[in-house]
Order: sequence, then structure tokens, then C-alpha cells
Amino acid sequence: QLQLVESGGGLVQPGGSLRLSCAPSGFTLDDYAIGWFRQAPGKEREVLSCISKNGRSTKYADSVKGRFTISRDNVKKVVYLQMNSLKPEDTAVYYCARMFTTVQNQCIMTPVSGSRGQGTQVAVSS
Repeated sequence: QLQLVESGGGLVQPGGSLRLSCAPSGFTLDDYAIGWFRQAPGKEREVLSCISKNGRSTKYADSVKGRFTISRDNVKKVVYLQMNSLKPEDTAVYYCARMFTTVQNQCIMTPVSGSRGQGTQVAVSS
């Protein structure tokens, strides 16, 4: 069974930073593009970022561009989401998921249905 496991969430003050991690279980990470999305109560899912299989291509939503950085280490088999300058509106449950790709192996900001992990809670509050 292909699973992803997120970690690294927590409570942080506005302006602070967190680094989320996403690790695979049951499959080889470097076979897939991976991305992050979040879900806040009463709001629609927001896809934040994705990274290609080889890590050379990344994409970001406008809401996090310049603040969040996605990266991957295929040796350690982990994908990271470094989140800086956090705002209260970043409060949500964050999920990683396998993402669709183009024929050129660039990631597409669309998660593969059913591929997300259990999520990790991020709360930004003073």
C-alpha cells in the first residue's frame, strides 16, 4: 500500500518558521512528483507547492511564493516544506500527496486522489 507520512507541524508565532517533512511508506519516493496542500476549517483545499521527481522543477501557489520552499532528498527519501514568515491565515492541516506530472516530468499542481497522508496540524498564533 502506498502511503505518505507527514510530520513537523506545531504551534508557532506569527513571523516564525516550521519545516514539514513527508516520507513514503511502501513505495520509492523518487518515482513520483510530490506536493503539499492544506485544508483549513470551512475553507477549500489549497494546493501550495509541488516538486518534480528529480527535484529540478518546483511550483508554488501565489499565497506562499517567496515564503515557502519545497525540496526533496531522494537519498533520505523525504520531501520538505520549509515555511517562513508564517501568518495566522496559514493555520490549517497540511498534507503531502503524490502529484500528477506532464510528459516532460514537470509536476502539476493537482494531487492524485487518495494519495495524501494523515496530515499534520500547523497553528500560527500569538
